[in-house]
Amino acid sequence: MNSNQKGKKGELELAAILKSYGYEDSRRGQQYCGSNGDADVVGLPGIHIECKRVEKLNIYDAVEQSKNDARTGEMPVVMHRKNRKGWLVTMPLDDWMKLYER
Repeated sequence: MNSNQKGKKGELELAAILKSYGYEDSRRGQQYCGSNGDADVVGLPGIHIECKRVEKLNIYDAVEQSKNDARTGEMPVVMHRKNRKGWLVTMPLDDWMKLYER
């Protein structure tokens, strides 16, 4: 499977998981009109999701990408997984503490 197909499949998988948690509006951000500035997966209000479905991930680069692409008021997160592993969420500690304090 090429990397574009794997990425698309990962985004669809993640959107389905978020829907199972009750976020019915979750979908691929690039789904309808190509590169539109949306996150890879949208549907969690206030969260900018960078979705990575790779075996080797430079997590700091991925978080930086999410920070750079996040709109004002959005918390940048990277949701990622390897083959045969569960999904993980990585985000800056300051943002995580804001969520935890709520």
